[in-house]
Amino acid sequence: MINRQSERIRKLQEDVQEFVEKEMMPVESELLKIPFNEAAVVLQEKRSLAKSRGLFVPHLPGSYGGLGLSLLEFASISETLARTPFGHYVLNCQAPDIGNMELLIKHAPEAIKKAYLEPLMQGGIRSCFSMTEPSFAGSNPVSMATTAEFKGDKIIINGHKWFTTAADGASFAIVMAITDPDATAYQRASMVLVPTDTEGFHLKRNIPIMGETGEGYHSHAEIIYENCSVPAGNLIGARGSGFKLAQERLGPGRIHHCMRWVGICERAFDMMCHRAATRSLSDEEKLGHKQTIQNWIAESRVEIDASRMLVLAAAEKIDRFGSREAKNDISGIKFYVANVLMRVLDRALQTHGALGMTDDTLLSFWYRHERGARIYDGPDEVHKSALARSILKGYGLKPK
Repeated sequence: MINRQSERIRKLQEDVQEFVEKEMMPVESELLKIPFNEAAVVLQEKRSLAKSRGLFVPHLPGSYGGLGLSLLEFASISETLARTPFGHYVLNCQAPDIGNMELLIKHAPEAIKKAYLEPLMQGGIRSCFSMTEPSFAGSNPVSMATTAEFKGDKIIINGHKWFTTAADGASFAIVMAITDPDATAYQRASMVLVPTDTEGFHLKRNIPIMGETGEGYHSHAEIIYENCSVPAGNLIGARGSGFKLAQERLGPGRIHHCMRWVGICERAFDMMCHRAATRSLSDEEKLGHKQTIQNWIAESRVEIDASRMLVLAAAEKIDRFGSREAKNDISGIKFYVANVLMRVLDRALQTHGALGMTDDTLLSFWYRHERGARIYDGPDEVHKSALARSILKGYGLKPK
């Protein structure tokens, strides 16, 4: 697949890599040591630089000011950006904004595009996606209690959401809510855009994650919607299409996640190899002379390469045939790459010894923030079960 990349994409990848290495890596450690709202000042300067170099919003169609990349093409760029914690953010292609942009482009009314999509694409505002609820298993998305009731020309939202990533400081949320409780399971919910300054929108707290509460973009919020009234025109897509739109959003979203994880793996692998080659155990022996370390390096190299090829193959299938035809591939990469990520991070951290536990390297940051990879966007167990059922169906096993 890499050999089939056009000269344009190869050049773009080189430009992005240069930007990451020269502009982001030198400042990443310091930015992680200060509150996000302080780091945002520096990040805004980097965003302006990315715009001037023609690197901003690479995922968007050319008609919307982007580079018009296919999912397969963007996947390779995404891996490069992931080698630094703020890579995606400075190019304005970070989750959840990237998924919300794609959703609004395809399904939002023109007035919503003008008011919210345009400033979001330009990097003037941020957004969030509000779906998970504390009282229901996230692995069963049809179970939710948040409601969106149509009353005349208004929609009234009531409910309790949590793990709404980046809600702190966001200008709007896209909320999944029940609009038609008597409809069939996958036609009960709709998506509604709710500005965060709407009366009744209460950001209850940023949820502490592994001891780190965070703020701004680096946070996960618990939100109460209490009689939030928004115009009926804030409905995204058709009424009752919430789950259809969510699935449409999740297919490419899992490609984004997985290639970001591959990029993190590559950076952690590089750190592990450097440590193994330079850390002295005695005058004549380096850490890398130990067979266990050599095994970790060999296993990590092959697992990362396998992950990349699996994700690129899935991205290509989505580009050609759509997410429905690639559902098995999407399930496969989601749990496989998430586990490779955790194994590589753990090996890299162990290779660094006590240093790996500190915030003097990026490893502890990623170890805290990426453990959720095996949970969000569907836990490993759900994806494994879905993939196995699909395979067994071809052998004649009927569902229970």
